[in-house]
Order: sequence, then C-alpha cells, then structure tokens
Amino acid sequence: MHTAQGPSQRQLRVGEQIRQTLAEILQRGNFDHPELLDHASEITVTEVRPSPDLRKATAYIIGLGGHNADHFLPALNESTAYFQREINKRLTLKFTPRIHFVGDASYDEGSKIDNILSKISYAEDSDS
Repeated sequence: MHTAQGPSQRQLRVGEQIRQTLAEILQRGNFDHPELLDHASEITVTEVRPSPDLRKATAYIIGLGGHNADHFLPALNESTAYFQREINKRLTLKFTPRIHFVGDASYDEGSKIDNILSKISYAEDSDS
C-alpha cells in the first residue's frame, strides 16, 4: 500500500528487483530494435517505481556518464513487451508490471545544486 510516508517495503523490494533485471537485460543487449542494438550498454536504469498494485512500473534512465538518454526513450517504450517477457522469465511475481521508461532528471538537478553550492562557497570565500 502507498502511504503518505512513501512506497511500501514490497514496492521498494520489487522495484529494486526489476531495476536489477532491466540492467542485466540492457547489458546483454539482445534486441530487435535497431536503436537499442548498439547502444543499450550506454543506458543506466537508476530507479524503478512500481505502482501500489505492482501492475505498472516507471523505470528512470540516464545515459552513460549521466548524459541525457531521451533519444533512447521511444525505442525503450516500443520494446516494453520484450522487457515484460524477460522480467516474467526471471522474477516470480504474481503480475509482471507494464514498464514505462522516462528520463531521470535527478542527475541534472544534482549538478545544478552542486553548481549553486559552489558559487555560494566561492562568494563566501571572496567576502572574507
């Protein structure tokens, strides 16, 4: 159950299992989609958030080195049936969640925060 405090332990556990499985699938790189054939190893799955009923899951991705992976999103979302079959083979879940891939902006947000903090630190040092 999803509460005001956040996802349940079960959601967290299933999300991590799916994340690890997606990472293995991407690393292996056996795809029919031409966009993914040569570039799947450049994709990092940072987090998977299942819905409270575990029937849907959102997979957050970034490109290698934190680069934007938005150009992979259409290919990944077109291949969701493949990912769902592979997850079903590897995990013992009552329902295999339908995966939706989105870009993970947390890396960019973290970089912006680091940049702001370094400017503040520099400003304080120059005031002294």
